Amino acid sequence: MTGTFDHIVIGGGSAGCVAAARLAADGGARVLLLEAGHSNRHPLLDMPPGIFKMINGSKYMRYHRTTPQAHLDGRAHDIPQGHVLGGGSSVNAQVYMRGRPSDYDAWNEILRGNNDHMGWGWADVLEHFRRMEGNNRLNNDRHGTDGPLLVSDPGHINEFSRWFVQAVQGLGEPFNPDFNGESQRGVGFYQFMNRNGRRSSAAYAYLTPQRNNPNLTIRLRSEVRRIVIENGRAVGVEFEDRGGVKTARAQGEVIVAAGALVTPKILMLSGIGPAKQLAGHGIDCLADLPGVGQNLIDHPEVPITATANGPYGYYRQGVGWRMLRNGIQFKLFGSGPVTSAGVEAGAFVNPKDPDGDPTIQAFCVPIVYLDRDALDLVDDDYGLTVTTVVVKPRSRGEVRLASADPKAMPVVSPNLLKDPADMAEMVEGQRFFVRAFSQKPLADRIRQVVIPSPGDLSDEALAAHCRRFVKTNYHPAGTAKMGADGDRMAVLDSRMRVRGIDGLWVCDMSAVPDINAGNTNAPAMMLGDRCADAIIKANGLATLQNGSPLNHPT
Repeated sequence: MTGTFDHIVIGGGSAGCVAAARLAADGGARVLLLEAGHSNRHPLLDMPPGIFKMINGSKYMRYHRTTPQAHLDGRAHDIPQGHVLGGGSSVNAQVYMRGRPSDYDAWNEILRGNNDHMGWGWADVLEHFRRMEGNNRLNNDRHGTDGPLLVSDPGHINEFSRWFVQAVQGLGEPFNPDFNGESQRGVGFYQFMNRNGRRSSAAYAYLTPQRNNPNLTIRLRSEVRRIVIENGRAVGVEFEDRGGVKTARAQGEVIVAAGALVTPKILMLSGIGPAKQLAGHGIDCLADLPGVGQNLIDHPEVPITATANGPYGYYRQGVGWRMLRNGIQFKLFGSGPVTSAGVEAGAFVNPKDPDGDPTIQAFCVPIVYLDRDALDLVDDDYGLTVTTVVVKPRSRGEVRLASADPKAMPVVSPNLLKDPADMAEMVEGQRFFVRAFSQKPLADRIRQVVIPSPGDLSDEALAAHCRRFVKTNYHPAGTAKMGADGDRMAVLDSRMRVRGIDGLWVCDMSAVPDINAGNTNAPAMMLGDRCADAIIKANGLATLQNGSPLNHPT
């Protein structure tokens, strides 16, 4: 036995950090936060572009290898997930994106069929986004300035990013100064969760201000084996650290926030999930919830890569004399490439219906940027990659147990682009942005588009290209979804409580019934914030008044 707490949070990722900090600070509760990964304090993690030196192999990432995907000609691919305090917010590209209001209004309609309904419409979630946000440019009914999460414009903008924005405007898309504003459509520069060359992760924004709070206990390198359930209630957690297997007890709630690939694994190891699958692994079923591990959603991403005809972009800016120059510039003047996340510009477009809701999100990356199984297909040289992403995919995959061994990785089959509608939208997105490479002023700096072949932009050729290169956009979601009372596949009610087990909640991106249109880190943090609010109110503890008392990180 390692102690008794009011609440235990499983997973110190984006949602878990927020939930744990809020419960300890604003709820006055004794909270244990268990994180399987490492400390987030590392210079490369702190610097906005540092993750590009780690993404293809690092202890701060855990790589889930998918099953061979028959519809992708048997390909398997990696889904990296943060293995570090702060989770994805400590290793991602820091793009600050919420999605669009219709995403949340759709959730609200799905969840109305709950007897104890908690609203999920845009008006319900906006207050959480604004309360979390400390924006350095925007202050209006959509944006906050006093929150702990530091949101900023790019500290440095590469010339390739500017040429991309101008080229897409040349194709008829409007310049958009705020992708979280009135309209998502257009091209422009993203805002990022960093400030003055330092990442603003969930760990820094929410946990650092609580470092001296005796209510909050954080245990790293602590892998959860199962949730302890007695008489239909979650009462503790069994975990393993370097000292062996231990158990912590919870007098209040157990909150699971281990991410959309690991949360269903922990639930199933605890006897919560599809009864037949659990029986096959010799696990007693305590709650037969067939939706656990199902409804896996991810944003599929496909690259367009070109070589440059001059020394443009970020090629080799992190090695040799260039690295020294950039480091000196940052140390002396606080400027230069070190203040950029490496991805500065992007777009939301609908190639088939320009005035309709965007179907494609694009990221402009001023380097040759490919998954690690495709790096040898393009020369190591100056170049530009534009990735296209289907923002509202219909394809659904699943997460299953490999065995009853807690150390075994889950079996993951994401089924990216399996639905023909997803493939059709991706093909149109690829065709649209290939055109951008031949549009001035970008065209004047491009030697050639290498993939896909610009000589054949037929549906068949582009679909083959997509099957070869599609990968995760690092946004798995939906594997323990909220749903209406009559939905047999709904794992959670609208308050994020696990059906059939008292005292057990899920507050990461596993919980969403559908994925939002855009990056998922800010929504994950919003889920943690809403979960903490719901638990604080359910326990009759103090609630926030007029904004969060959490301070900016030092």
